[in-house]
Amino acid sequence: MSVPTLTRIASLKTVSDFRRLMSSLSIQIPCDDKIETGSASPLLQPVQHQSLNGKQIGNRFVVQPMEGWDGTTTGGISEEMLRRWGRFGESGAKIIFGGEAMAVRPDGRANPNQLILNRENQPGISALRDALINSHKALYGSTDDLVIGFQLTHSGRFCRPADKKRLEPRIAYRHPILDSKFGISSDESIFSDDEIEELIGDYVTAAKIAADMGADFVDLKHCHGYLLHEFLSARSRPGRFGGSFENRTRILREIVARIRESGNSIEIAVRLSAFDMVPFKPDPTRAEPGKLGPGIPEDFSNFLPYTWGFGVNQQNPVEPDFTEPLEFLKLCRELGVKLVNLTAGSPYYNPHIQRPAAFPPSDGYQPAHDPLIDVARQLNAVRELKQRAPKDLIIIGSAYSYLQEFLPHVAQAAIRDGWTDLVGVGRMALSYPAFLADAASGQNLETKLICRTFSDCTTAPRNGLKSGCYPLDKYYTTKPDNQQLKEIKRANKG
Repeated sequence: MSVPTLTRIASLKTVSDFRRLMSSLSIQIPCDDKIETGSASPLLQPVQHQSLNGKQIGNRFVVQPMEGWDGTTTGGISEEMLRRWGRFGESGAKIIFGGEAMAVRPDGRANPNQLILNRENQPGISALRDALINSHKALYGSTDDLVIGFQLTHSGRFCRPADKKRLEPRIAYRHPILDSKFGISSDESIFSDDEIEELIGDYVTAAKIAADMGADFVDLKHCHGYLLHEFLSARSRPGRFGGSFENRTRILREIVARIRESGNSIEIAVRLSAFDMVPFKPDPTRAEPGKLGPGIPEDFSNFLPYTWGFGVNQQNPVEPDFTEPLEFLKLCRELGVKLVNLTAGSPYYNPHIQRPAAFPPSDGYQPAHDPLIDVARQLNAVRELKQRAPKDLIIIGSAYSYLQEFLPHVAQAAIRDGWTDLVGVGRMALSYPAFLADAASGQNLETKLICRTFSDCTTAPRNGLKSGCYPLDKYYTTKPDNQQLKEIKRANKG
């Protein structure tokens, strides 16, 4: 079997071309013929059915958490962070969903330069928020409808708190595939129940600091294979935090309860990987010279039923099962959560599920099929879950950046047709923060800034460099890291 030939989105000239590609792939994605502007634009309508921290959300696009591996080793801020947060404000988005992940304690960082939300770093993180607000106000006037949240995390299996290249994992349970993939050979890394109780306290403390800084909400991050997401599939774990659905969601319930018991009224959101799949790997039998092979699932034949995933069909773990994700959404609303940001999979072991791309990161694999299929999978998952979720829950959809020029056409249709309440933009916010704002206001688009999913923003940190859009953002193009990145990519091809 040969490597599939992909149709580059940038090669499509019209919406008709885009629809023909969808038809050839037998997928369904909503797409409007033209972009409405001004008051007629669905993208610019406020969210009517719910508010956050007393604010009505002013439009329908969201900046997703995008970090740069560029803070200080004590979890503080840097010049690059201030610039990035200022650009988030320039985006025009009325929800900034986290800005970037903030560890609730030092050993929970995914890299040694990740933010730590503690009292020591409070002044710096406040400066990030101020930079965002000031840049937004300068371009768009009022910030009364701008909602800013902080994403709270512990990176669990993917902790690298001291060295960018050395994992120091803390896990919920032993995983038959991921353990060997990431070098875990004993139970030493498993969190005890007592340690989890302590960690819950760290989340409560971080939420109080966020409230003191004026954050409108905190995101209790349950996605991408990080710790709270991993607990959702901890069926093999004994004790209070494993086994039943009730036990596997106990951390969330206890964090929320203790935040409220502390007198903290901050709004709470959740970013959720709504479905996962087994880990993937490059197929060595189909690798072309200088390229990784296309992605194939790791052999799971000896692990059926596959009980080590959340939102996974246990008999065929390359398919979603939305039974438990729907129960999770209902639980969120029962706990007072108003906002859920839906994503999927993990960038560490099945990146095409989470972040469809034409070009893989250095530790990934070539697309097994057209990435538009992966976009459609996420969009349709959000549609199904939104239709069945509590009606007053605000839902954010993800995986839009791969759509490139057709992102506004799809986003507008998805909102108007009720597939999602808001559209989240990640990588595109690095290369072209104001992309959706420009489209909805009728401005000519800066096509040279549109993200083409080159994956340099992932390849760079995977190799110990700062993350940024090296191909399109001149701020990063001129940095020494860019030359190092080119050399790393050339070496990988050799």
